[in-house]
Formats: sequence, structure tokens, C-alpha cells
Amino acid sequence: MPGHAPRQAGKVDSGRNADSGDAGPAAAGLAMGRSAVRRGLWASAAVFALVPHFAHAQETLAASLLPFSFGTFEVIQVSMLVGVMGAALLSAIFLMRERARSAAENVTLRAKVADLNGAIRRSEALLGLRDQRLVVWNDDHRKPELLGTLPAETGAPEERASFLAFGRWVTSRSAAALESAIAGLRERGAAFELVIEAQNGSPIEVQGRRTPAYAIVRFVSLSESRRQQARLKLENQRLSANQETMLGLLDALNMPFWIKGKDGQLRWVNRAYAASVETGDRETAMREGKELFGAQARETIEKQHTTNPVFAQTLSTVIAGDRRMFAVTDFAGAEGSAGIAVDTSEIEAVRAEYERTVRSHADTLDRLTTAVAIFDEDQKLRFFNQAFQKLWELDHGFLASAPDNALLVDRLRSDGRLAEQPEWRRWKENLLSAYRSVDPQEHLWHLPDGRTIRVVANPQPKGGVTWIFENLTEKIDLESRYATAVRVQGETLDNLAEGVAVFGPDGRIRLSNPAFNALWRLSDDIVAQKVHISAIRSHCDTLSKDSPWPGFVATVTGFDEERRNRQGQTELVDGVVLRYGVSHLPNGQVMITFVDITDGVNVERALKDKNDALEKADQLKNDFVQHVSYELRSPLTNIIGFTELLSMPATGPLGPRQREYVEHIGTSSSVLLTIVNDILDLATVDAGIMQLDISEVNVGKTIEAAGDLIADRLSEHAISLKVETAFAPDLMLGDETRIRQILYNLLSNAVNYAPDGSTVKLACRRLEIGVEFSVHDDGPGIPAEVLDTVFKRFEPRTNGGRRRGAGLGLSIVKSLVELHGGSVRIETAPDQGTTVICLFPLNPAGMRDAAE
Repeated sequence: MPGHAPRQAGKVDSGRNADSGDAGPAAAGLAMGRSAVRRGLWASAAVFALVPHFAHAQETLAASLLPFSFGTFEVIQVSMLVGVMGAALLSAIFLMRERARSAAENVTLRAKVADLNGAIRRSEALLGLRDQRLVVWNDDHRKPELLGTLPAETGAPEERASFLAFGRWVTSRSAAALESAIAGLRERGAAFELVIEAQNGSPIEVQGRRTPAYAIVRFVSLSESRRQQARLKLENQRLSANQETMLGLLDALNMPFWIKGKDGQLRWVNRAYAASVETGDRETAMREGKELFGAQARETIEKQHTTNPVFAQTLSTVIAGDRRMFAVTDFAGAEGSAGIAVDTSEIEAVRAEYERTVRSHADTLDRLTTAVAIFDEDQKLRFFNQAFQKLWELDHGFLASAPDNALLVDRLRSDGRLAEQPEWRRWKENLLSAYRSVDPQEHLWHLPDGRTIRVVANPQPKGGVTWIFENLTEKIDLESRYATAVRVQGETLDNLAEGVAVFGPDGRIRLSNPAFNALWRLSDDIVAQKVHISAIRSHCDTLSKDSPWPGFVATVTGFDEERRNRQGQTELVDGVVLRYGVSHLPNGQVMITFVDITDGVNVERALKDKNDALEKADQLKNDFVQHVSYELRSPLTNIIGFTELLSMPATGPLGPRQREYVEHIGTSSSVLLTIVNDILDLATVDAGIMQLDISEVNVGKTIEAAGDLIADRLSEHAISLKVETAFAPDLMLGDETRIRQILYNLLSNAVNYAPDGSTVKLACRRLEIGVEFSVHDDGPGIPAEVLDTVFKRFEPRTNGGRRRGAGLGLSIVKSLVELHGGSVRIETAPDQGTTVICLFPLNPAGMRDAAE
């Protein structure tokens, strides 16, 4: 075991030396501690290895002392003493050897620490050179350390805060790139190499590296050759950035742009170009060589480039199936060409629309009766309409020659079209000053032939003037006639039987006629004095039972904010009834009219009394009809019941004549019951008490049920029923019983007039506004003079019909359809049959309780 100790110590020492060389003095000390621990462990292991030998020695010593008759206890004590002394001796020897080895190792470590201190001083000397500067960041987020300096000609400041504020001494573009690179280095460990430019133009190389514990950025001042190379690199970066910016702008433009090489192949296109040639992206357009224009247009561009590097023309092409116009500008250089196309289709459309508008404007002005002439900024005539030529009776050739405005005025004077002016030159200069004015001017010309012309000079934004010549001769004549009409109107008002009074906005009376004064017992001097309406009210309130004059005062004086015309009626204390009307006139005036309607009111009262009596009589009639209908229904039911009993075999046989009589009794009773039911339904509707049972109605089953009810009459006359429900809804809202009754009445009416062997058509279809039922027969039709009375009650009409009924069928149809909120109409013509159409609404929520 002692022989193995040196080898183990050598291993520990080599490991310690390796750690010391890598980690410096601190690591060397840590390695020395670890070596001492290892040596102590080996010493302990050696002691424990000697324990078996001590046990053997004890056994030998005990055997040798056996003849001396020692006891067992004494032998054990001697053995233990010998063992302890031996262990102590071995431990002392081992510790002395380890101490000597530790002293040798300490000498070696001191030498290595001295070497490391020298290496550190050399490194600091290298880092402190004036051509470089380092910025070091620790992972503990403390402030960075700065090492070294840069030459003054680089423009880098020495002060720490100023140096780290890169934007102060580095160009903005370089500062942004440097900040981004440093952020990537510290956050992601991305190494970088940049050439930045100081604000004085000096290039500086920057390198960034990352270690497990530090982020280091190195700024290096360059030599002249490398500085020139760095300037070229910066220039290349600047040009690349400018190119990217330019290409980004071109790619964002909504105009096709392309770059071609010497061989004419596409080198770059923007997104608008790719969209125009209908490809998914730019790469596809360049790879497939998609051309925006056709072969003929490209040949035109190439031919133009042979004489001029710039091509600028308008070309057309088809995009997405539409013909589009493009303003193309293409430049050819030594290494290729580049071009851009601006879509001018909308501009061309606007230009065409503008030209059409101008032509339409000219056509409109040419059709005006007002003379119009337009002069440009040079006072040349550019437009005139036919009214202008007709007004001044000038030949078309002279006007088409674009004469000067002054020349035109002189021509009109020489031809005697204008009246002579006392100072012609000053008058003409005043007239032509419109070209220097910004506001319109207006003049009145009295022509020698008696006409009066209103001349309006309207300056144009571009310097011209639009002259408008309006003939006021008729207007002046109309004003004269108007004055005459006013005088006639005044005379008319004075002779009216109606009382008229006009009040001004100040509340004073402006006009009144004798009838007004007579109706309200006013003296004739009221109008002359122009008294206030309040004075008139104080006089008229005593003459009326329910005086309307407070309302008149509020309206005239403006206290009534609602300026609306109104009418009313008042009765005077002497029994005279006046109807009045309040009308608002322009300029805040109010006109009040009064009409004596005493005779009409008396007649109206008499008519109202008679109408009340008639309404009572009609109510008595309705009550009587309803009462009688109910009273008739019971005996009729008995008659029909006993007739059916007589027809049964159980009551005994009947003779042929008896059976015929019984059948006639049953038929007549059924007809009479139908009439009674119809009368009762009408009475219920008239009384407003009929209620509908609204539910979902199966249209097909309802039509089938109505057809079954009329089947006997159809077969009696060999009439077929054709039902058309292809466009009918399955369900509708309504009273199923009443709808079946309506259809039965319509079919009964059609069978009554349809010829034998003909066909009656029943159709139903759904419309946007409701459900429509129609019944058509091929009968003789309804004459025009009878058509207005078909829905009236108790109006039986034969008109070729088989049966003469009570005239209630269509009346009930109309009442029940209108009770549903629908409508009924009839389409008929002589010898073309009759069609009755009933329209039911889709939504019965707004149905009335009773038909009107």
C-alpha cells in the first residue's frame, strides 16, 4: 500500500496543474485544497490497511510471551500498546512525506501564478492599444466595462457615457444597425461584423462575440488601405439599402414596373406587374417570361430605343379580359432597360366623359332661349348658342371667326343694334372691365327697337367671361299686367260675398273687403286706420258664442309657432254660422276669410236627423232579418229531416209521383236553408260580430271538400272541374270553414252559368302578397252595365244562368274575403267567360273584425 501512494499523488498533481493552467490563481488554490483532501484520504486508507498486520503481530507476540505465563488480559493490553505505537509511527512518517510534497507543489504554484500575472499584464497592454476599444457586458446585467481607446481622428469620444451613446457620434444608419446587432449578440448570442461610419466620415470595424459569461464588442480603427476598403463597403451598404428602398417603393406601387437585362429577359418585376400578367407571384412571372404587352408593342419599344433611350407612349393591352390603356415609359441603358406603365384607362374614360359633358353642355346651352356667349382670357369668342346669334342677327361666319369682344361690341354699334352712348369709349371700357373683375357684373341695355336686355358678365376661373343676355321685355310687360291684375283683384275682393282680411307681420290690418266689415259689424275706417288685431278682437268677441279671435291673434302676432293653414267654424249670437279659414301668405302676412254657411248648416242638421232615423231603421231591419233567419231555420230543419225520413224504405214504399214530390220538397228546402244561412251570415257580418277561427288551412283538402259539395250539380250538367294547384302552397292561414264556403259559392256561381259539357277551372297559386284563388267558367260573361252590381245583395241576375237565386252568393264571397283582409275582383268579357279572383293575405294579423 505505501508503494501505491506516490502514483496516486502524481495523478492528483497532474490534474491540479491542468486546472491551474486553465483557471488562474484561484483555480490553483482550489486544486491545492482538493490535493490535500485526497492525500488525507490516502493516509487513512493506509492506516486501515495496516490493521490486519497489527492483528497478526499481536498473535505472534502473544505466542512468544506464552512461556512467560502472562495472563490473557495482560497480553491484550500489550498488543494494543504495540499496535497504537506502530500506527502512530507510520502516520508520522506518512505526514512528513506529504508535507514535503505539499511544499514542492506550493513552489510550483507560485511560479505559475507569477506567469499568469505576467500574461494578464500583457493582455491589458494589448487591450489598451489606441487603435481598438472593447465593450464587455457580464451576464449579471451590470454596466458594461470599456477597455482601450480609439484614435481621435475616428471621431469616437473618450468619455464612457458619450461613447456608449452611439447615435451621438455615429451616423443614424450605422447607429441603428449597430444597436440591432448588439441586441442580437446579447439576447441570442449572434456574432456579427460590421463597418460603421462615424459622423466625420471615418469608417470603424466592429466585431461582436459571445462567451459563456461575457458579450464582447470590439471597435477597431482601420489602416488607410482597410479604411478605403471599409468606405467602399459602406458605400456598397448604402447603395444596397437605397436599392432595397427603391425596389420596396416600386413593389408597393400600383403600377406595373419591370427591369430587363441585355438579352431582353425579365430580371425583376413588382407585384402589380405579376398581378397584371395574371401570375401568382413575381418569381413565376420572371421564370416564365410573362410579358405585359404584345409582340407588336414590344417591337415598337425596341425600335424607339434604337434612336432614343427613352420611350414614352400610350399602349393598350388586355388584362383580365378587359382592354386597358397604359402610359408606358421605358428607359434603355447599357446593361438593360427598365419601364413603368401607368393605367390611364380611367383617365381616358374621364376625358371622354368630360368631352361628352362639354358637348352636352354646349347642346343644352344651344337649346336655351337665353342668349349665351363665352369669351376666353384673350377676349376671343369661343362659344355662342343659337339664341345669341338670333338676338343680334349676326352671320355665322363672323361669329365662327372668333372675333374679339371689343370688335363684337363695335360691330353691334355700327349695325344699330346698340343704343348710342354719350361717352362710348368709357362705356365700352366699363363693360370690358369684367375681364379684370372677380365678381359678376350686371347691366341693363335698352335697345333701339324697344327691347330691354339684362346683361350678366360672369368671370371664369381661367380668365374668360361668360356673357348672358336675357330679354326682359316680356317680363316688364308681365309686371305691368300684374299690376293691372292686382287692381282688378282688389275690385274683385270688394265685390265678394266672402269676408276677407289680411294682417301684416306687425299685427295690423292691411286689407279687408266690405263683406268682412258687414259680417263683424265693423266700421269702414278700420282699414284706413290700420288698427291692430287686438282692437278688432275686443269688438268681435262680444258677437260670437265661441270666439275664434284669440286664436287669430296668436297666429297673426307669431305666438302660435306652427305656421299652418287651418279652418274652423263659429256661430254668432244672432244665429249666423260662419266658416273661417286661416292662410299664411309670404312676408309673414296672414289672410283670414269668412263665409256665411248658416243655410248649409241648417240643411246639414236636417240631413243628420234623417240619417239617424235611417240608421235606426237599418238596425231594425238587421235585427228583423237575423231574428227571422233563426226562426226559419228550425222549421226548415224539420221539413228536411222528415223529407229524408219519407225517402227511406223503412217508412214505407212511395209511388213514383210521391217520390218525385218528396225530392222536390227536399231540394227546395235545401235551397231555402242555403238562402237562410246566407242571410244569417250577412246579418252577422253587418252586425260586426262574426269571428274567424284562424288556423293553418290545408289548401288541397279544402279545395277537394268544396269540389265534393258541388259534384252533384257538375254531374247533372256534364260539367267537368279542372283544379290547378301546381303553384299553390300546402298551407295558408285563415278560417277553413269560411274558405270552403267561399270556394263553394264561387263554384256554384260558375256552374250556374257554365254551358253543358264545358269545364270549370279552379286554380290556386302563391304570390308575394298572398294566396290567390280563381274560378273560371265559359259562360256568356257579365255585361258592363251589370258588372257594378254583381256584389250587391238581393240582385239576382239570370244572364243565361240555370237558376235564379236570391243574389247573395257573390255578396257573401266578398264579405268573407274582406273579413280575411283580402280582396275580390272579376275579369270578364262577352262570350269569353267570367273569372272571379279572391286574394287572401299571407299574414292575417291585421285583419278587420268585419268587412266594410
